Amino acid sequence: MIEAIGNQYIVARPVYSTNTFGEEFKKTHRHHKTFLDHLKECCSCSSQKAKKIALSLFPVASWLPAYKIKEWLLSDIVSGISTGLVAVLQGLAFALLVNIPPAYGLYAAFFPVLTYFFLGTSRHISVGPFPVLSMMVGVVVTRVASGGSTDSELSSNSIENDSVIEEKVMVAASVTVLSGIIQLLLGVLQIGFVVIYLSESLISGFTTAAAIHVLVSQLKFMLQLKVPAYSDPFSIFKVLESVFTQIQKTNIADLVTSVIILVVVFAVKEINQRYRSKLPVPIPIELIMTVIATGVSYGCNFEDKFGVAVVGNMSLGFQPPITPSVEVFQDTIGDSFGIAIVGFAVAFSVASVYSLKYDYPIDGNQELIALGISNIFTGAFKGFAGSTALSRSGVQESTGGKTQVAGLLSAVIVLIVIVAIGFLLQPLQKSVLAALALGNLKGMLMQFAEIGRLWKKDKYDCLIWIMTFIFAIVLGLGLGLAASVAFQLLTIVFRTQFPKCSTLANVGRSNIYKNKKNYADVYEPEGVKIFRCPSPIYFANIGFFKQKLIDAVGFNPLRILRKRNKALKKIRKLQKQGLIQVTPKGFICTSDGFKDSDEELDNNQIEELDQPINTADLPFEIDWNAHLPLNITVPAVSLHSLILDFSAVSFLDVSSMRGLKKILQEFIRIKVDVYIVGTDDDFIDKLARCEFFDDEVTDSIFFLTIHDAVLHILMKKDYSTSKFNSSQEKEMKFDFTINTNGGLRNRECQVPVETKF
Repeated sequence: MIEAIGNQYIVARPVYSTNTFGEEFKKTHRHHKTFLDHLKECCSCSSQKAKKIALSLFPVASWLPAYKIKEWLLSDIVSGISTGLVAVLQGLAFALLVNIPPAYGLYAAFFPVLTYFFLGTSRHISVGPFPVLSMMVGVVVTRVASGGSTDSELSSNSIENDSVIEEKVMVAASVTVLSGIIQLLLGVLQIGFVVIYLSESLISGFTTAAAIHVLVSQLKFMLQLKVPAYSDPFSIFKVLESVFTQIQKTNIADLVTSVIILVVVFAVKEINQRYRSKLPVPIPIELIMTVIATGVSYGCNFEDKFGVAVVGNMSLGFQPPITPSVEVFQDTIGDSFGIAIVGFAVAFSVASVYSLKYDYPIDGNQELIALGISNIFTGAFKGFAGSTALSRSGVQESTGGKTQVAGLLSAVIVLIVIVAIGFLLQPLQKSVLAALALGNLKGMLMQFAEIGRLWKKDKYDCLIWIMTFIFAIVLGLGLGLAASVAFQLLTIVFRTQFPKCSTLANVGRSNIYKNKKNYADVYEPEGVKIFRCPSPIYFANIGFFKQKLIDAVGFNPLRILRKRNKALKKIRKLQKQGLIQVTPKGFICTSDGFKDSDEELDNNQIEELDQPINTADLPFEIDWNAHLPLNITVPAVSLHSLILDFSAVSFLDVSSMRGLKKILQEFIRIKVDVYIVGTDDDFIDKLARCEFFDDEVTDSIFFLTIHDAVLHILMKKDYSTSKFNSSQEKEMKFDFTINTNGGLRNRECQVPVETKF
């Protein structure tokens, strides 16, 4: 019964152990589905299920029929044109990160949008080239392509061999197809949850490190230097060394142009950010600067006068599809898996933001399928892996995009450039594209501020961010990602392996128990210790759990048990020799000359000392906390009850189960009652299945709450020390409830007596 009085309440109920609760409240029988049941359900077919599958595979069929033409079409047109212009420039710029000609970046900006329109569940993200993925693909291209060991990027006066370009394009396309296949398989197998192993801290640190890699990789275009390609660990430092050793060869025209572009782009982006609520659409500064830079380069003939590197030949139309290389598949399986996971993680995190903002559902597994097919399609037509660029998606959403119709229209803009006006960009300097690529890194570079915020919130997350950044910088993006995930999982293991165990005490004289170190006014029942473990118990932390428990109670139960058994052997020897007498006041030894060897014991004798204490053959009881005869000393134990709070223990493996049982047995054998509280029914069922219980450790030690166990101990102590006669004891009944003032009320049926902590 629960009675509310103002902001207080009174609970009147019996003290429940798990067994007594189960006897009073019978559990309903639940049918748990077996693997065959799930398989039958999966293989069953109905019209409703077929419709549901069709709509899940083609989300466009669910929102396109409900498209509001009058309300949404104009906004989607404006958004599509703006996003398409940005996509063209980012495609050209990010192709430089892949170490292939800029024209192939247009394919990467066009093809994924088509497939995502039909298969994607997000209505606002703009799929296509992403600088981090482009950088990861570029590292693979550098390592695998035959031109990777030479000066892969050339100055304005050199021409790259066509066969080398074709090989690089083949490697980039093959990696893209393989990463798409991996994403598709993950989606079909419904294991999109794999992205949960990339925390926000890890993604933030990784993308920041990738931004640094992008920055360093673009220096050779901004300065127009011949920099050898590196793909091994410490490559970023080797690139910097190569840049600074050639700094005197810098092309001043490229440097000045790129610096001007960077300054203007950063300034206008800041204006767009600060006045976004007042501007109808963001200022398309990338487009404006590209048009100006192309016109100036063409009008002033920068290529001939200053020797700048330009985009060069832009063939109109599409190239025929290619068959990916199986040899490249074999060499890049690890890199492709990293690209697939990072691409999905970035796209899904951005899509999640917009789905929450505009209140519509997204499906992680369907996103994997959509991105996978998009990458397969793109790679087949010589594009490279994509995800979503934050800045491009921001443009699509901020300019009024309502659905993926805006994305489809952006693809039309890219299509126009590919088939009609691409030649107009031929005089554009590569340094301008490099500057535009760096201009899109502002958001990622600003993530350095996360370090201070994470340090205040969670030291572990801050450490994950820092170590991810260091791994990605030093080891490269591929190995760095693997090392970062391993380190993140290691921190989880570390947190569970060394949990912050605590000793609890009663606070407020009610049913509330908190860490006694945090409160001044606490109450601990005499002889009772309450120990809390806030993590799962498994093979790696059972030893730590035992040591913390020993520290909390102040003694080692196994040591006490061995001391008592050893003392019992001496007492038996004295008793057999008739040298000991028992009086109401204690033991009396009739001889002072008794000596007992204290030599080391062999293994068999040690095992005997670990057994339960058996005094049935003695004509007297031994009080181990009292004075013992002669030189027999056993540490006194004031503890009579130990409560283990397992409310935060989610699982227990078989190895730790054996360790826990041994710990319980050691306490029980020295007459310390052990109670476990807060566990759910599945926990106890697993212990029963594993034959955890026996004559010593029974299932009666489980109680619903700490307070139930404490009240049970107090009642048990009252019964054992009661001075009432047997007839009075039979008439006595106890019902512990909580007063509105927080105290305990011990009610005798005939004579009400109130006792508080």
